[in-house]
Amino acid sequence: MSRPIPMNPTRRLCLHAAALSLLPAWPARAATDGVDHAPWTALLQRHVVLLRGGQASQVRYAGFAADRPALKAYLATLSAVSKAAFDAWGKPARMAFLINAYNAFTVELILTKHPDLKSIKDLGSLFSSPWKPKWIPLLGGTVSLDDIEHGMLRERGRYDDPRIHFAVNCASVGCPMLREEAFTAERLDAQLEQQAQRFLADRTRNRWNAERGRLEVSKIFDWYGEDFTLGHRGITSLAGYLGRFADVLADDPAVRGRIRAGQADIGFLDYDWALNDARRS
Repeated sequence: MSRPIPMNPTRRLCLHAAALSLLPAWPARAATDGVDHAPWTALLQRHVVLLRGGQASQVRYAGFAADRPALKAYLATLSAVSKAAFDAWGKPARMAFLINAYNAFTVELILTKHPDLKSIKDLGSLFSSPWKPKWIPLLGGTVSLDDIEHGMLRERGRYDDPRIHFAVNCASVGCPMLREEAFTAERLDAQLEQQAQRFLADRTRNRWNAERGRLEVSKIFDWYGEDFTLGHRGITSLAGYLGRFADVLADDPAVRGRIRAGQADIGFLDYDWALNDARRS
């Protein structure tokens, strides 16, 4: 989850050109293909710490550092997947693969400087972004984290699923949690739905502000608001999407009714870029 890249026509064309050779059209295949993500699950279960009943998480980067050979072995498995193999998978398998790749390579990026950083943004500078360098060997090319998130997962007409914003993790406190298990093709829809539910239920990042009389939600919904208007599950507005989660966003039944009906004013909270490191606790 990097800084937003608006999907205007010019930007979209540039991203499409960068990622086109890596992403084929969907074949009519079952969703059970893919690679074995069990090693990633094993690492996550050891080094992800759940907070607030599973609404958020922190990461034991020191533990990942100790297990870095296992992490690198998993990354090598991802990098070994050919474009032809990727082409043959079903849509959920591709999506799970790309989400897991984004999250695992982000952990690897943090480990290149850990423990000497307080934010992933410390890996960039005033004139450069940690998400833009092309260093990730994937699908026969060398790509950036931005290529995976914006050029592949957010490519219009490819997935059009806003829940990816609750699945990719940018190693920051403000970001939706790093899940404690790998995403898999067989369970992808349920996993994404749970990620959305967890994040929207986290009152530190999404809640009704009674004093201001408005719904205050994560800056993610401001940066990527367009992604929530593309018709996923028939929803074509941000207010309509947030309305699905009225019961966890507010306690007052009348307020819940306003949110559910899409009649609540919406404000956006500041984003916390601090590293989601368990050592901070």
